Amino acid sequence: MTTSASVPTGPEGAIATDGTVIDRLVEANGQYAAAFTDPGMDARPVLQVAVVACMDARLDLHAALGLELGDCHTIRNAGGAVTDDVIRSLTISQRALGTRSVILIHHTGCGLESLTEDFRQELEAEVGQRPAWAVEAFRDVDQDVRQSMQRVRTNPFLVHRDDVRGFVFDVKSGLLREIDPA
Repeated sequence: MTTSASVPTGPEGAIATDGTVIDRLVEANGQYAAAFTDPGMDARPVLQVAVVACMDARLDLHAALGLELGDCHTIRNAGGAVTDDVIRSLTISQRALGTRSVILIHHTGCGLESLTEDFRQELEAEVGQRPAWAVEAFRDVDQDVRQSMQRVRTNPFLVHRDDVRGFVFDVKSGLLREIDPA
């Protein structure tokens, strides 16, 4: 797998391209599309599972979980927080697209461990408007996973709340550690 760490860089570590990073991504898509064939899949995930995880670039969820294209729905955001938008996505995933299980994956060394809700105040001071969203910062990753499991298990919009499990992914070893919901 090629990562940005293995892509040639120019001055000050910038990725060496003839344009922007987005130009490079669009070019890569052209190459991908040239060899693409329609997999003939339905939007319903084969394994009937939704994965909620942090957006951290170190998490290659499909590889870490042995998943293939079409196996799951993947919902990612900062911290893997179970926000209203995640509940929205899970509700659609379950009610319209057949998922029955939810796996929550947070990780060691998350950037949200070093933030506080003061971040919102700093943004307000800078731009003159307070964000409507919570930062969802935390200090204890295990407790944050427990809170996320509780949010899923108690949400009335979700019809499948019995198979909800939470884990912490270790970014150094690649291993998942299951969190007891109690």
